Amino acid sequence: MLKELPPQPATGRSNCLMHELGEGTTIVTGAAGLIGSAMIWGINNCNLNNVIAVDDYEPGSLKERNLLPLDIQEKIGVQQFRNLFREESSKLKEVRTIIHLGACSSTTETDEDYLNDNNLLYTKELCEWALKEGARFVYASSAATYGDGTMGMDDKNQDIEKYSPLNLYGWSKQNFDIYAQKKGYMDSIVGLKYFNVYGPNEEHKGDMRSVVSKAYEQIKKTGEMTLFKSHRTDFKDGQQMRDFLYVKDAVCMTLWLTQNVGANGLFNLGSGRARSWLDLANAIFSALKMEPNIRFIDMPETLQDKYQYFTEAKVQKLESSGFLVRLFDLEDAVKDYVTNYLVPDRRLGQF
Repeated sequence: MLKELPPQPATGRSNCLMHELGEGTTIVTGAAGLIGSAMIWGINNCNLNNVIAVDDYEPGSLKERNLLPLDIQEKIGVQQFRNLFREESSKLKEVRTIIHLGACSSTTETDEDYLNDNNLLYTKELCEWALKEGARFVYASSAATYGDGTMGMDDKNQDIEKYSPLNLYGWSKQNFDIYAQKKGYMDSIVGLKYFNVYGPNEEHKGDMRSVVSKAYEQIKKTGEMTLFKSHRTDFKDGQQMRDFLYVKDAVCMTLWLTQNVGANGLFNLGSGRARSWLDLANAIFSALKMEPNIRFIDMPETLQDKYQYFTEAKVQKLESSGFLVRLFDLEDAVKDYVTNYLVPDRRLGQF
């Protein structure tokens, strides 16, 4: 049987003051999602299982299947959890760490009230409860806060308000970042601006899955994959670029920032190197041991004005926090994902 490649140890400079994940209970919200379930897998790889997994659970769903191979203390629904910390329940008295990844992540969501409650208010309330209780609070912001990238993608705290997200999801994340900055919380909490995260445990996301996951299914059915044509003269078809981040690397980065109490504020989490969609496509075909067969299609008009042609995380702030781990190359990450998870239909921890 293949041996599952664990996340790289969340190591950094030895002079950093560390928060011990093994002390007390760790809450992971969005626990059955892509990054949430991967975080629990990463915590399990630290020989810990002191996790309360918070999410909206549907028995037998693709999403809940992500948790089956993992070792957790307890599962709690979102509304039940919100009631518990609002009521200051003794059930949460041992909580020392909160990794808040639960949110509506659909960039096409149009219900502003829903986003304000689920993404903004929920995060405000949980953050303030964590600070009052002295728990380490780490939350998912998003690279979507940077909009079209024309104002840059810098994770300096003082630059927050200059960015204009392209959708309501991005604004729901941006509004909490601004709120936390104005309240002075950024000196004590960590906000994670994940770039294009992909990897095992994303099958439940449907059309919001990564191109790797969707292309694998498309290639299985048709022998080809499609990419959007470029609608800008300065980018050839397939040369639009993204900062692709393998979920195992996202886990490693998140664990490091959770444990390093001297690292606070906003952090870009990406590879730091933009790669083209053609690079990604070629890596998928290579992992499947097939010759590339790529067809370019027109981009829907509704996307043309909202499409990011180039994203690349500036990761100097992460590196200056002491993070020292070498990341997966794109080709190695895609090969690991395709051959060890997509082809055999495995989840993280299912070896």
